Amino acid sequence: MKILFQDNSIIVCVKPRGVLSQQAGEGQDSMIQKLSGLCDCEVFPVHRLDKEVGGVMVYAKTKAAAASLSAQVSQRIMQKAYLAVAPSSAKYTEGSMEDLLFFDRQKNKSFVVRRERRGVKKALLEYKSEKTCSDFSLYYIKLHTGRTHQIRVQFASRKLPLLGDRKYGGEANDCIALWSYEIEFNHPVTGERLTFCEKPYDECFTAFDK
Repeated sequence: MKILFQDNSIIVCVKPRGVLSQQAGEGQDSMIQKLSGLCDCEVFPVHRLDKEVGGVMVYAKTKAAAASLSAQVSQRIMQKAYLAVAPSSAKYTEGSMEDLLFFDRQKNKSFVVRRERRGVKKALLEYKSEKTCSDFSLYYIKLHTGRTHQIRVQFASRKLPLLGDRKYGGEANDCIALWSYEIEFNHPVTGERLTFCEKPYDECFTAFDK
């Protein structure tokens, strides 16, 4: 696990794929357990990443820092950007995606729906196709809301399922081509604006490094 920054209030790290970002049940590996052991202190989650997705995350070391960062998430002061690989499309090279999403807990899957009802939430993101290789493009994505599987379902609903995301119709691959690339927030104590980024390590992204 790579640590990008830490002090008495926060720890910024790169979450590996396959590890739960929040507290896990007995016998399961989680970032909370790993970071608590590393820091020798209690660690609090303030946002989440899907288990299959890796990349930059921030955790709090105190309850006060956790409250501050959680408020920044809800007020959209904390900004997050992702990289994803999905089919190329002349129609979707740059712009925004806005949808109504419903998350079915029994199926552990989100759906784009037409009408607002109980459990339906608005989802908004901006995207830009940065590079194209063969039939796929590397997309830079800025989230304005943080819904479950948001990027995955919004792209899939436009016939652009992420590479490796078989849950949403993506082409088979060793992993889902989605990575938490950048996070920006105010330090919970000093108020300083901090930005951290980390390039993805996965093979599905290496074709775009050329």
